[in-house]
Amino acid sequence: MSRSLSRGGLTTKIHAVVDAQGLPIRLGLTAGQAHDAPAAYGLLDRLDPRTIVLADKAYDADGIRDLIHAQNAVPNIPAKSNRKWKPCFSKRLYRERNLVERFFSKLKHFRRIATRYDKLAENFLAMVQLASMRLWLRTYESTA
Repeated sequence: MSRSLSRGGLTTKIHAVVDAQGLPIRLGLTAGQAHDAPAAYGLLDRLDPRTIVLADKAYDADGIRDLIHAQNAVPNIPAKSNRKWKPCFSKRLYRERNLVERFFSKLKHFRRIATRYDKLAENFLAMVQLASMRLWLRTYESTA
């Protein structure tokens, strides 16, 4: 039996892929000191063709761009300042990235997530998933 050593405390990072409405599609957790890019490989491995992926500079890596291109999707990620080759980037499209920031803001309305009571990562991720399901239900409750 394996047990997770990572904690759900203040240093845990939540990674999310959201749709065009700002609703979560995929979620993941990493340790707070871990870089953001490795989490992207697991979250971006099942994209629909012609999807435009909006991400911040932390995800500007050739491997991530290759993963996105391999699925016939398009990355719109700003280049890091030390990148020699500057890929195509649209500031206008990038404005829509605020959808993921708004999703994280909505998550903070759930007390258990905002205060991070859970000590195990599995329990914390389960609460993030439950809160995400509630956000989906709220969207469809108001439209029905």
